[in-house]
Amino acid sequence: MKIEQIYTGCLAQGAYYITSNGEAAIIDPLRETAPYLERLKKDGVVLKYIFETHFHADFVSGHVDLSQKTGAIIVYGPSANPDFQVLIATDGQLFEIGNIKIKAIHTPGHTLESTTYLLLDENDKEQCIFSGDTLFLGDVGRPDLAQKANEITQEDLAGMLYDSLYNKIMPLPNNIIVYPAHGAGSACGKKMMSETQDTLGNQKSMNYALNQPNKEAFIVAVLDGLTPPPAYFKHNVALNKKGYEGFDTVLNKGLNPLTLAGFDEITEDKTILILDTRPPAEFYKGFVPGSINIGLNGDFAPWAGNLITDPKQKIVLVTELGKEEETITRLSRVGFDNVLGFLDGGVEAWKKERDLDVINRITPFEFESQIKNEGGKVIDVRGRGEFEKAHLKVAENLVLNNINEWIGAIDKNKNFFIHCAGGYRSMIAASILQARGIRNFYEVEGGYNAIAATNLEKIVDTGCTT
Repeated sequence: MKIEQIYTGCLAQGAYYITSNGEAAIIDPLRETAPYLERLKKDGVVLKYIFETHFHADFVSGHVDLSQKTGAIIVYGPSANPDFQVLIATDGQLFEIGNIKIKAIHTPGHTLESTTYLLLDENDKEQCIFSGDTLFLGDVGRPDLAQKANEITQEDLAGMLYDSLYNKIMPLPNNIIVYPAHGAGSACGKKMMSETQDTLGNQKSMNYALNQPNKEAFIVAVLDGLTPPPAYFKHNVALNKKGYEGFDTVLNKGLNPLTLAGFDEITEDKTILILDTRPPAEFYKGFVPGSINIGLNGDFAPWAGNLITDPKQKIVLVTELGKEEETITRLSRVGFDNVLGFLDGGVEAWKKERDLDVINRITPFEFESQIKNEGGKVIDVRGRGEFEKAHLKVAENLVLNNINEWIGAIDKNKNFFIHCAGGYRSMIAASILQARGIRNFYEVEGGYNAIAATNLEKIVDTGCTT
C-alpha cells in the first residue's frame, strides 16, 4: 500500500494518490490530469476510483477528465446529484482497492454531500481519513457555502457539521492520520495549521471546534469571524457539478502565440483583460499599458479568482518566457478557461517597437521623507487582521479584496501612497488603479515589512503607540 499526498501550495490544496496490489484510487484531483496519469503508468497500476469529498468551491477538480481518460468510476457521497455519470455512495459503503478498503462516511455540514473516506489496510485496521473540508488541521470547513434559498441556513449546516464531527469522526481511534483537503492559506477555513497531516488524537486535543461544550457553542464558534466567500466559488461549484471543457482543449486554446499585430487585433476589444504574471519587481519597471499584474510566484490563482469578477472573462497573457503553460494551467484550476493567447516574446517584443508604462515605486525611506515633509493619504491594502496587528498611524485600511468597491472614491487630484505587507498585493492594486486611469500615487517597495524599519509612527496590537 502506498499513500501519496500531492500538495499544491498556491491553492493550499491536497489531493491523494493511493495504490494497492495493482489498483489505485485518487481523492480530490486537480484539473490537470497529466501528473496522475504519469504516476499510474510509472507504478503499473489501474485507476479504479476517483473519490470526491464534495463539490469543491475553491478549485475545479480533475474528476471528469480523469474518468474519461482512464475509465475510473467517480464516487460522491449521499445526496450529490451531478450532471454526469457517477456512483453515489451510501453511508458506510466499502470500496476495495487491491488489498485495502475505503469506507465512505457521510459527514454533511460543510456541504450536504460532504463525505469523509476512511482507509482500512490489508488487515482491516483503520489507518487514516481523507476528511475533505469536513475536518481541517486546527479548524473545520466553513458551513456557509451550500445554503439553498428558503431551505437551509448556515446555522443549520453548522449543526449538521457538529453531528458529523462529534458522532462520526471523534469516535475514531486517536492514532489514525487526518489528511485534509486544505491547509493554511485556503479561504475554506479561518484557523488552519501550516502542517498538512496530523493524528486525529492531536486534533481532538487542540482543535477549537472539537472542544466545544455543546452544539450551540459549536455553531457560534465556527460561524464567528467568517468573511464573505470569494466570488468565484459559486462558478467553481457549478463546473464541478455540471462538468466543464476538457483541460487539454483549454490549454491548447490558450497556448496561442500572438504577434504585436495579433495582440492589437484582440485587444481592440476593451473588455479583454491583459494579465501580466511577471514578478512585481519586474512589472513596475515596464509593462504593456493597461495590464493588470498578478504575479505567478505568489498566491496567483486565488487572487485571480478574487479579483477577476467574471469567470468567463476573456484574457490575453504577458508572462515571463516559458511560463505561458503554467499560467494557463493555474488559471484553469479556478475556472478561468478563456485565455485567448499570449504576447509572443513578452514585454521585450513590445519594448522593441513601443513604449512601456511604469509604476511609481519608491523606497520605504523615500516614503518616510515624503510623509514627514509633505504628508499625504496612505492606503494599506492588507487584510483586516494584518492591519489590526500593526499598522502606520496615518494609514487607512482598504483591503485589496474590495478594491472594486473603494476605487471609485479615490481623489484623482491628491497624491497618495499604497502598500501591503511585502509588495505583491500593492502591485496588484497599483496596476488596477493605473489601468482605471488613476496615476497620482506611489507604491511603497517592500510594504509594511520594510516600512517597519522607518521611524514613522505605528500602532501595534492593542493600540499602543510606538
